[in-house]
Amino acid sequence: MRLRTFESFWLLKNGLLYSYPSLQEDLGSDIVVIGGGITGALISHALLQAGYEVTVLDKRDIAQGSTAATTSMLQYEIDVPLYQLADRIGTENAVRCYQAGIRAIEDLAVLVSDEQIDCGFTQKQSLYFAHDEKAATTLRQEYAIRRQYGLGVSWLSPATIAQQYQLQTSGGILSDTAASMDAYRFTHELFQKNQQRGLRIYDQTEISNISYQASGVQLELTNGCVVRGKKIVFCSGYETVAMFPEKTARLFSTFACISEADAQLSSELKQLLIWNTEKPYTYMRTTDDNRLLIGGADSPFNSGSFRERVKDKKTKLLMEKLNRFMPGTSFIDDFSWAGCFGSTADGLPYIGQHEKYPNAYFVLGFGGNGITFSVQGMKLLLKLLRDETDPLLPLYRFGRS
Repeated sequence: MRLRTFESFWLLKNGLLYSYPSLQEDLGSDIVVIGGGITGALISHALLQAGYEVTVLDKRDIAQGSTAATTSMLQYEIDVPLYQLADRIGTENAVRCYQAGIRAIEDLAVLVSDEQIDCGFTQKQSLYFAHDEKAATTLRQEYAIRRQYGLGVSWLSPATIAQQYQLQTSGGILSDTAASMDAYRFTHELFQKNQQRGLRIYDQTEISNISYQASGVQLELTNGCVVRGKKIVFCSGYETVAMFPEKTARLFSTFACISEADAQLSSELKQLLIWNTEKPYTYMRTTDDNRLLIGGADSPFNSGSFRERVKDKKTKLLMEKLNRFMPGTSFIDDFSWAGCFGSTADGLPYIGQHEKYPNAYFVLGFGGNGITFSVQGMKLLLKLLRDETDPLLPLYRFGRS
C-alpha cells in the first residue's frame, strides 16, 4: 500500500491553481463573506450577480478546508432517509427538501455550463444499496415513499445489481438524478472569474474580533486592519459551530482513498454514485481520469493528529469493505486522506439568521450533500436579504427542534 501524502487527491492533482493576497489595509464592503471554500464561492457569485459589493475573507488559502477533502458526490438525498424525515417534519416538508436537492443539482449543471468551468462535472445516477437483508426491508420503505412522490427512482434486485454493477448487495434504489465533479477546481475557477468581475478575495487573512451592530459589522484583523460591512455571511462550515449556544452539528472525521488512474472500470460503474445503508455508510464513485474512490469509515474524533494517526488503519478498513461488496476488484491504492465534516440531527442545513448576531447570515451546508445545500443557499440568501419568504427557510432555521 502506497500512502504518498497526507493531502487530499484533489489538492495534489490540481495544485494551487490561483493565488490571492492577504488583506493589508482597511476597507468597506456591502457584504463580507467568511470562507473561501465552495460555499463561499457559490454565495459570493450569487451576491455579485445580484449587484452587491462583495469581499471574501479566508484564514487559509482558497479552498484548503473541507472543499479540498470532499469527494464531491452530488446527490439530492439527505443523510436522513425521506420516510424518517417525514416523521420529523411532516411528509410535505420532507418531500420539499428532497425536491430542492434535485433542483440544486440541475442548477449547478446550468452554472457550470454558463460559466464554462472545466471541473469534470458529470451527470450520473445514484445507487443506494442495502448492505444486508434487514436493511433491505427499511430501504424498500424508503423506495416506496420516493416513488410515491415522483423522485425518479426504481428498485433493483440483488441479482440485477450484481449483473449490471458487479456489486454484492441485498437490493437497492437507483435514482435518476446525481452528479460528480472536482469541487476544488470548481471553487478556484469560479472565484477567478468573479474576481475579474470585481469580487475582492483575500486569503491568509485572520479575524481577531467581530462587532455586530445595528448599522452593520466591523471585523478586526490580527494584523490591525479593519473591515466594515453592512452585512456578513458565514460560509465557514464546521468552524462556525462554536459560535452558537445551542448544539447545531456533530463533527466527525471521514476517510477516503483513491486508486491509480486508468483503472479497469465498467462503463456502467462510471455513470454511478454508490452508497449504502451501513452506519456509517460507505460510498464510492469514479473520477474523470478513471480512478475509483471509496470513502467512509467515519469516526467521532475529529482532530488532525487523530486522523493522521489512524489513516492507514482506516484505509485498510475501506479496502476490506470494497472487497466485500465488489469481490475481485483490482484496486491499487494511490492516495488516501481524511477531513473533518459535520452532520445535523435531521440531515438539514442551517441557512438563515441567528438571534445572537445582528446583520449576520449563515449558509452552513452540513451533511453528505453539503454542496447541494450550498447551491440552495444561493437563492435562499438573496430572499433573506430582500425580506422575502420561502418554504425551505423555516425548515433550515436555527432553533428548530
